[in-house]
Amino acid sequence: MSRSTDSMIYPKVEDLLDRVDSKFSLVTLAAYRARQINSYFNQLGEGLGHSIPPQVSSVARKPLSIAFEEIAADKIVKIDRLPYDEMEQEAAEIFGEFVTENVDDSESADEFASAVTEEAVTEVDDVRDDASTADADES
Repeated sequence: MSRSTDSMIYPKVEDLLDRVDSKFSLVTLAAYRARQINSYFNQLGEGLGHSIPPQVSSVARKPLSIAFEEIAADKIVKIDRLPYDEMEQEAAEIFGEFVTENVDDSESADEFASAVTEEAVTEVDDVRDDASTADADES
C-alpha cells in the first residue's frame, strides 16, 4: 500500500526542476521558503501574524516538504533579482536622488555626515551629563 503524498516521492524532483533553472536555485528557493514556514509555525501562538502561512494543504510535517509542495503547485516561484546598478537606478527613479539637506555647496556629503555624527555624539554626551548630575543630586 503506497501513499500518494509520501514526502520522499512526491513531488518528484524532475517536476520541481522544471519550475526552476538549476538544482541550486531549487535548493535555495526551497530552503528560503522552508525557513519562512518554520517561522510561521513558531509564531502561531503569539498572534503576531508576520509570516506567510503555507500556501498548500499538506499532510507533510516538515517545512522543507511543504516548501517543495508549494513549488510543485506553482505557489512559490523564483524571481530573478535585478543587478545592483539597475536596482539603484530604479530606487532613484521612485524615491529621487539621494539629497543631503542643509549642505552648503562648499561642504561635501562626507563633511556633512561627520558634522551630523559629531552633533549626535555631543547630544548623547549632554544627556549622559544630565543623567549623572541628576543621580548626584538624588544622593
